[in-house]
Amino acid sequence: MITVYGFGRMISIADASPFVLKVYTYLKMAGIEYQSKAGMKYLSKSPKGKLPFIDDNGAVIGDSQLIIQHLQTRYSIELDNHLDTQQQAQKVLFQKALDECFYWFIVYGRWINDSGFTVVRKNFFNFMPPVMKQIAPLVARHMVKGSIKKQGFGRHSEAELILMCDDMLKSLSDLLGDNDYFFNNRPSSFDAIAYAHLAELIEVDLNGPFNQKARSYDNLVRYCKNIHDRYFESDK
Repeated sequence: MITVYGFGRMISIADASPFVLKVYTYLKMAGIEYQSKAGMKYLSKSPKGKLPFIDDNGAVIGDSQLIIQHLQTRYSIELDNHLDTQQQAQKVLFQKALDECFYWFIVYGRWINDSGFTVVRKNFFNFMPPVMKQIAPLVARHMVKGSIKKQGFGRHSEAELILMCDDMLKSLSDLLGDNDYFFNNRPSSFDAIAYAHLAELIEVDLNGPFNQKARSYDNLVRYCKNIHDRYFESDK
């Protein structure tokens, strides 16, 4: 059986990382059974030094997109067979927009925004001894601030980032319309990616400005609920 290594259930979502959640969702959509193991301790065992990674009967694969490519090839998954050539190209570009851009709105809302960090500090570090529980969140936040500044998003004000986030949310909302899925109203690998990122704003126990903005789009909220109810309801 495939084993997926991730961070674990936190803030009321199957995994606090959209990249881990992406892999879970893809496996569920493809109908492939898996087991999950969670914890920061698995970072040292990851081939890329980050989570998720999978162990597929001895084949250890890191990086969520490489994992999906591996699964698609090894198990002849047909989730994307209904996409035409243009849709295949759009899927790749949309995925990059979410993974390389939208992801940083999630990060900013949790680690830089003060209300988000209060929740993260309480939930992500609660397992640590008292002294470490005080120090580790501040060290981690400092590292994230450095990363997000190097990436470029940390050089913008929060108000500017909310506007940028809203541009992407509106585009996703317009693309989805009244459909249940983004392409041909049928599940595709892009839905695993889109759901994973949107759910990290919409379904979590956070109520910061980025979460509120995402929840203001009724069809995106409905989209997340539909996928959650279809693929994750039995996990509770």
